[in-house]
Amino acid sequence: MKGIRWRYTRLPSQVEDAVSGKESEGEEEEAAAAPAPPPEDPVEPQLAEASQVLGALEIRQLSLHLPSRVIGHPWHLAFSTSRDGFSLRSLYRQMESCSGPVLLVLRDQDGQIFGAFSSSALRLSKGFYGTGETFLFSFSPQLKVFKWTGHNSFFVKGDLDSLMMGSGSGQFGLWLDGDLYHGGSHPCATFNNEVLARQEQFCIKELEAWVLS
Repeated sequence: MKGIRWRYTRLPSQVEDAVSGKESEGEEEEAAAAPAPPPEDPVEPQLAEASQVLGALEIRQLSLHLPSRVIGHPWHLAFSTSRDGFSLRSLYRQMESCSGPVLLVLRDQDGQIFGAFSSSALRLSKGFYGTGETFLFSFSPQLKVFKWTGHNSFFVKGDLDSLMMGSGSGQFGLWLDGDLYHGGSHPCATFNNEVLARQEQFCIKELEAWVLS
C-alpha cells in the first residue's frame, strides 16, 4: 500500500501580519510626510498713487514683512512732504481720520531710504503706544528689518515737536523733529536696531505716510 502524501499550505502567522501591517502604516506615514507644495507668491500691494520714495522692488520686499492682517489691502497715501509740507502737525492732522496701521518711509539727503511700520495711526500721545507688530527698517542697500525684541513696549510716542519710535537708555530708534526736516537714529532696546541712516543725525528730503487699510 502506497503511503498517503499530505500537502501543507503555510499560513501567515500573527507576527508576520503585524509586521506587514507596520510596513503598510509606515508607507502611509511616509506618504503623509511628503513635503507640502511651495506657498503661492504674496499678493503685490496696490498703491492708490505712486510713491516718490519707494520703487517697485522696495515695495515688494517690504510687503513680505507686513502682518498678515494687512496683506492684500490697498496702500493710501495719507501724508507726504511734497504734497502737504514739512510739518509734524500736518502729519497728525492727516492721520485724524485714519485708524489702520501706517508705513512711514523717508529718504534723507544722502539718498538713504528707511522708516518704520506702526500698528496704528500716528497721533499725539502722553505716552508710548502700539503693539509688537511695529518694526523699523532700512535699505542699506539691502533691506534690513528690525522686529520687536520684547525687552520693552516703547513703540511710538507723538509730541507736538517730535515723533519717536523705539527707545531705551535715553536713545530712540527713530525720531523726527516738529519740522520733519531733522531726525536721528540710534540703536535701542525695543528693536535692537542698527543706525537706520548713514549717520546718527540726518536731514529729511522726502517723507511719506501710507495707511494700509
